[in-house]
Amino acid sequence: MNTSFERCENTKVEWLTPPNLVLKLGEFDLDPCSPIDAPFLHANNNFTTIDDGLSKEWFGRVYLNPPYGRGMELWIEKLKNHGNGIALIFARTETKCFFEHIWNDADALLFVKGRIRFYHVTGVQAGTPGAPSVFIAYGRENALALKNSGIDGRYLDLKL
Repeated sequence: MNTSFERCENTKVEWLTPPNLVLKLGEFDLDPCSPIDAPFLHANNNFTTIDDGLSKEWFGRVYLNPPYGRGMELWIEKLKNHGNGIALIFARTETKCFFEHIWNDADALLFVKGRIRFYHVTGVQAGTPGAPSVFIAYGRENALALKNSGIDGRYLDLKL
């Protein structure tokens, strides 16, 4: 999903993946976590919080930047089961989510060098988060998209 849904004084704060990074990964059919009134979109079809993308049927190639925090693993599990897409999350490799849905199930990982400067829903680029990020590929075509993306980082093929 393109939002982190953090709460700050009762205000929802949404952080978007920089569009130049997503463009390097190719065309996506669906973003199930697109923010309402997004300044840019990452896929041809988009579900917002109003649509409840987690409850919808996913189709085609999916780009997922899920809401961080509690419940994030449900989004990763759904992408894993869908089997065709790329997710972007914090590179917290020791977590239950990583062990249950990524290490043994993903096709490839791309650990991003440095910290990504996400965008606010207003379209203004924000600061960096408190953790590094990783792209996770499900499906061989998505693994190749990560490998050939030109995004600076360390590529790791999990299905060699």
